Amino acid sequence: MKKYVVKRFIALTLALATTATISACSSVNNNTSSDANSSISTKENRTVTITSLNAKKEEIQIQVPYDAKRIAILDMPSLDIIDNLGLGNRVVGTADTSIEYLTDYVENTENLGTIKEADLEAVMSVEPDVIFIGGRLAESYDALSEIAPVVYLSTDTELGVIESVRKNATTIASIFGKEAEVETLMADFDERIAKLNEFATGKNAVIGMCTSGAFSTLGNDGRLSIIGREIGFNNIASNDVTSTHGNESSFELLVDLNPEYIFILDRDAAISTEGAKLAQEIMNNELVAKTNAYKNDNIIYLAHPSIWYTAEGGITALDYMLSDLENELL
Repeated sequence: MKKYVVKRFIALTLALATTATISACSSVNNNTSSDANSSISTKENRTVTITSLNAKKEEIQIQVPYDAKRIAILDMPSLDIIDNLGLGNRVVGTADTSIEYLTDYVENTENLGTIKEADLEAVMSVEPDVIFIGGRLAESYDALSEIAPVVYLSTDTELGVIESVRKNATTIASIFGKEAEVETLMADFDERIAKLNEFATGKNAVIGMCTSGAFSTLGNDGRLSIIGREIGFNNIASNDVTSTHGNESSFELLVDLNPEYIFILDRDAAISTEGAKLAQEIMNNELVAKTNAYKNDNIIYLAHPSIWYTAEGGITALDYMLSDLENELL
């Protein structure tokens, strides 16, 4: 009888030990699974802090999803940079544009409006992780921020176009862990600028824009600023000129200034204004013909006006812009 009791006790003890072991293993496995899921969740929800602008065009720090998978873009320079970083397949919607090398995005993604007026419903419908805008949409910043984090970047003329492109490309690249690629993409720009600068040293110019049949002079703090600031032409009509669209001017002023070079951006061609006069027609007059720029065939009509006007700040755009100048000057 004693032997039977002892055997029963030993069997019961072994059974309890086995149950405890199985329970412990199950607990460890469950915890491991939980930890793994937690790790994945943390990775998926990672954010990165970047410097961007707000509606008042002030620099702020914002958090955006790291390695964002769904990108909405209403800014051509940002789309240009995204394209160069090899992230174009993540673009789910973009603004309408006539820029040749970016038209595939217009044809193959959702139309989100224009670079001046966003279609908020369309932006919301594509469920973006992040939205990119430029200065023309500053007033829509708050409304768009209700949908997703808004990255608002711009060209800083004080910093210069080249460094602005480098800075903005690095900011965008940091969202996707691609910072190391930026210097490769920017590799030859400094050398090209240096060659153009060597040519421009000691030469003066009037830098302007033709629109609606009129001619406006541009300063060194807005469009085409790269010509006066970084390339180094002495912009002799830059005093008291407002940024962006410049000051409407007279052809008599051109005669008085008598520049060695005149650089012209055709705004109507840039935005495909129907029935508008070409810049060449506007500038072909008796007064302009009196200038040294005209006499020496130094009136430069920028070959890619839409890029200069709407995509300045992009990497491919910068390549086109420098090529327009190199082809005419070097």
